[in-house]
Amino acid sequence: MDILIVLEDSSGKIHRLGLEAIVAAQSLANSQKLSVSSLVIGMNADDLSSEASQYNMDRVLKVKNDLVSSYSSDGYTEVVKQVIERESPKYIFFGHSYQVRDYVPKLSARLMKPFLADSVAFEVNEGLTVSTKQMYNAKLLSSTVPDCEPPYLISFQSAAFNSDNIILGSAQIEDYDISFDSSIIKTQSEEPFKESGEDLDLTSADLIVSVGRGIGKQENIPIAKDLAETIGADLSSSRPVVDSGWLPSVHQVGSSGQSVAPKMYLALGISGAIQHVVGMKGAKNIVAINKDPDAPIFEIADYGVVGDLLEIVPKLSEALR
Repeated sequence: MDILIVLEDSSGKIHRLGLEAIVAAQSLANSQKLSVSSLVIGMNADDLSSEASQYNMDRVLKVKNDLVSSYSSDGYTEVVKQVIERESPKYIFFGHSYQVRDYVPKLSARLMKPFLADSVAFEVNEGLTVSTKQMYNAKLLSSTVPDCEPPYLISFQSAAFNSDNIILGSAQIEDYDISFDSSIIKTQSEEPFKESGEDLDLTSADLIVSVGRGIGKQENIPIAKDLAETIGADLSSSRPVVDSGWLPSVHQVGSSGQSVAPKMYLALGISGAIQHVVGMKGAKNIVAINKDPDAPIFEIADYGVVGDLLEIVPKLSEALR
């Protein structure tokens, strides 16, 4: 086995970041003539393996074990560790989700192998493994070449690869037996695993309504919430809105928040500072409403409306209803 993709469960479907990791693996495999397999874990492993088998890869390893029917950092660490030790992949790919940030550093320590986290690109160049990530609010790129033998653990930033480019095919599903003692599991996670008490994972959202400081004041936030509820979207924001205390930090998109790649990103009163743009650059369609015709957001928007969002958005919500 050359590449192993560890796929995350998102309510019985492969997490969007997992699909992007498949694209990353297929891209590397095609350029280097490598084999690709994936690993699914947990109570929804049957559904996940069935979905994964529709993509161009060799094998889908399915682990169903009562000790990892739901997520735990100790259980997942042990399962992935055993698979790596048995199958000897050179590269293990993950989407850079909250769950991966939780347990893969522990896996890295157990294996004594590097974790190349939050990568935006990965290649093998003249025998050297090169991982690239962003620095200083995406103003610079930094490349890392591990100074050790594989395997290497690599997670990919949201929207580093486009899931629309996934290659269909067929893969063989294999039941994979993993045995370990229950004493290994010393921690329990919330169900489902999430970053905070508020159940909001913007990385998997298809539609997002996002507000910036152009919303004016906290009392105007319900205008954006109403639009989000009308179209079935999640609500996000730029950093100034969070810093002002108008929305909790879990809503923040940008270099110091979440990175998203929805089908549509509706930016309300967002200027388009680079710190915010790096977090939503993967959006398929960007719609901007801003009263400043020179706002940088219009340079990347697919559709733009110059006007007062406090007048436009309520009418838009009413028309959509």
